[in-house]
Amino acid sequence: MSIHLTTFQGSINQAIEKAIKDAIADADVEVQGSGGHFSIVVRSSVFMGQSKLQNHRLVLRAIKHLMAGDNAPVHAVDSLRTIAP
Repeated sequence: MSIHLTTFQGSINQAIEKAIKDAIADADVEVQGSGGHFSIVVRSSVFMGQSKLQNHRLVLRAIKHLMAGDNAPVHAVDSLRTIAP
């Protein structure tokens, strides 16, 4: 895994989880990763009846501020799974 420099202070995994939960109230979120690369699993009833693309856009929109800029704490989401219960 490559080294990704960032000026972010705190747990990036927790920041990702919080941002998703703030955007999707009933979300159950699992985040794994480090070095700027993350795998995310989100379970929510919001995903029912929506396409995978719509679901992914919703999650990525929630964390876009963590992916912005040259020193962003999130360099890549290597895996994103959205699951409707």
